Parts: sequence; C-alpha cells; structure tokens
Amino acid sequence: MAYKKIEEYDSAVTKSLMESYEKVLSDIGEDPKREGLLKTPERVAKAMQFLTQGYDADPAAILRSAMFAEQYSQMVVVKGIELYSMCEHHMLPFFGKAHVAYIPNGHVVGLSKIPRVVDVFARRLQVQERLTNEIKDCIQETLNPLGVAVVIEAQHLCMQMRGVEKQNSVTLTSAFTGSFMKDEKTRKEFITLVTQKIS
Repeated sequence: MAYKKIEEYDSAVTKSLMESYEKVLSDIGEDPKREGLLKTPERVAKAMQFLTQGYDADPAAILRSAMFAEQYSQMVVVKGIELYSMCEHHMLPFFGKAHVAYIPNGHVVGLSKIPRVVDVFARRLQVQERLTNEIKDCIQETLNPLGVAVVIEAQHLCMQMRGVEKQNSVTLTSAFTGSFMKDEKTRKEFITLVTQKIS
C-alpha cells in the first residue's frame, strides 16, 4: 500500500473549539449559517490543533531517539530551518528561519532532529525570544555539547497587518551557550556561516 498521511484530531477538543469559533463568528457580525461559513468552525478547530501540536511532543525525546557516539568536535550547523508559530499576545502568525549550531562533545544527533525540535517549540503559542531560548536549552541539556548557537529571523503579522503596520520589519533574536558565548572567534564563524550564501 502506498504511503498515506493520516491526521487525527481529538473529537472532544474539536467540538469545544467549534462551538467557540461559531460564537466568535457571531460576535464579529458574521452569520455562522452562511454557506461559506458552515464548515469554518470545524476547519479552524482542526487548524488550531495542528498549529499547536507542539504541546503534545517531547523535544528532548526527539533528540535522544537519534543520538550517536561520534568523536567529531567541529561545528555542526543547520541553517535556514523554516518555522511557523503564533504570537501569544494576539494569536497571529510569525514566520521565518532558524539557524542552529552545536559543537559535539562525544555525541552527534541525526540532522533532521534539529528542525523537528524547532517545530515542536514553534507549534505552541510563543514569543520569539522564548522560542530562541527553548531551542538552545533543549539542545544544550540533552546533547551536552561544548556549545549551542541559535539565531531566529522572523516576520510578525501582529506588527505587519495591525498595530504599527510595518510590513518590512524583521525581528532577529540570538542565544548562545558554551564556546559560542565564551569564544568570539567561534561565534563569528557561526554568524559568517549562517549569513553567507552557498554557491
């Protein structure tokens, strides 16, 4: 049988959210019974569960599932990791890229696990500053590397489509541990690697 993706949703949560979003539609002056909106509460209820699925995942367990003993002690960088999250203040999306590096200390991790860790923390209501620290702390505490570096660049719709309405603004956050914090040369190498284009 060919690969088949199956999405599962908690029926009780879906029902509760549907009722809430039906009320939201009414409260903003819409008619929930209008043809175009008949299935909107269900769609949004499922979308919210998808967008916040990170609460049900253990990012440390994801890393531990693919840790390998390896005597490699140079920088490992995974750059340009796409991320999508929601601002906890207005529940509007913010999106961009994460750049993550670590210096192994006896163990490396499967490369796909780092983007998965980013996704777990991003799929929660967030602020970018906390998201940056959570990714850093999870990798540091689980792998115990010589250092971790995380940089996130993101655009926030709560700034772009409401409030100050600055469509071209980009927010940068960074967090470092170990060698990246103590050694300026190491930190500069990381910044160079994540900012240069690969030909």
